[in-house]
Amino acid sequence: MMIIERESAMEKKTVHIPGINCGHCVANIKREIGELKGVSTVEGDHTSKNVTVKWDPPADWDQIKATLAEIGYPAKE
Repeated sequence: MMIIERESAMEKKTVHIPGINCGHCVANIKREIGELKGVSTVEGDHTSKNVTVKWDPPADWDQIKATLAEIGYPAKE
């Protein structure tokens, strides 16, 4: 039996979110973005105000960016 490993198509993006003020802000972002189908990890730092998201389809950056704006944390690109 032959096992073929698929090259991951996972995407990753780090963005600055000026509206982050504390760890609770990061926790809210991690919870909301982490619920999107296809998102595998969400990491954030309240001191740098940066968030890194890793995802596979069906998630895409437009959906993630729109969700950030909906929850009050628009990304500055």
